[in-house]
Amino acid sequence: MTDDRRIRLQPVDRAEVTIVIDNFVDVLMGGSDGVRRYAATDWGDRSQLIAEHGFSALITVESRGRRSSVLYDGGLTPTALGRNLDVLQIPVRELRALVVSHGHADHHGGLEALFRRHGRQRLPLVIHPEAWTERKIVFPTGTELRLPPPSRRDLEAEGVEVIEEPGQTLLLDSTLLVSGQVERLTAFEQGFPIHYARAASGWEPDPMIWDDQNLIVNVRDKGLVIVSGCSHAGAVNVLLNAQRLTGETRVAGFIGGFHLTGGIFEPIIGPTVDAFVAAGIDRLLPAHCTGWRAVHELARALPDSFVQPAVGTVVTF
Repeated sequence: MTDDRRIRLQPVDRAEVTIVIDNFVDVLMGGSDGVRRYAATDWGDRSQLIAEHGFSALITVESRGRRSSVLYDGGLTPTALGRNLDVLQIPVRELRALVVSHGHADHHGGLEALFRRHGRQRLPLVIHPEAWTERKIVFPTGTELRLPPPSRRDLEAEGVEVIEEPGQTLLLDSTLLVSGQVERLTAFEQGFPIHYARAASGWEPDPMIWDDQNLIVNVRDKGLVIVSGCSHAGAVNVLLNAQRLTGETRVAGFIGGFHLTGGIFEPIIGPTVDAFVAAGIDRLLPAHCTGWRAVHELARALPDSFVQPAVGTVVTF
């Protein structure tokens, strides 16, 4: 991409990423510089943070003294999202927008909790048009896992303003970029071969999951902060695409899923780790669907950058 076609993403003075939903929670973990952990004060109170197989993050940017927030993904269930938003005391009515990373239920299923608890809000929701597709995973054993898409009708009935966009979208006064469809450049990130989508003629292979999109912030003098739900496009492609779109090569942080779990994806852990080492990531939180083998490899290769993600963690850039 030439300079005149780069996205004009405005730098911010400060960015915070709060992990609202993730597969892991540990309220006894210690923090570090720029990493604040949630501290429970009374375990007699049953309203504690909970983890589930899903992802959701609150991205807050500060520019010229003004703070604005977007909720990226909604986890799998309304119970988890609603509970964690309450426990973390996130001011839902101050949200400026919602973004869905892709159409799998573990990233949108909890969004109705926003409306049950906080009433109708005319929030824009940015989503790729292919996210409405019905999908499933067919395992080698023949077992099938249904992946229900979000319901546009239900979301619009709650007052959400759907912005259906396959390309890039700028939010929060051009300080936050929704990547849109990610360009696939690497030779080893070839998608999800056992993933299928329902078409007019029946079920068809859908390995590329083109609706996969992420959020990008440019922190002044630090570089990019990239938040990715599952990185079905490939985590390295997500990284390279963010650099290509913005023209910024420095990466202050990468937070979210790498989708390297299981026998299909474990063979590409090595080249993925090598690419992230070469990129010089300042802070790395491989969450959700990364898989324990990949998490351990990333931690070993990037010990000074690695931060164990957990529900309630707030990372400041």
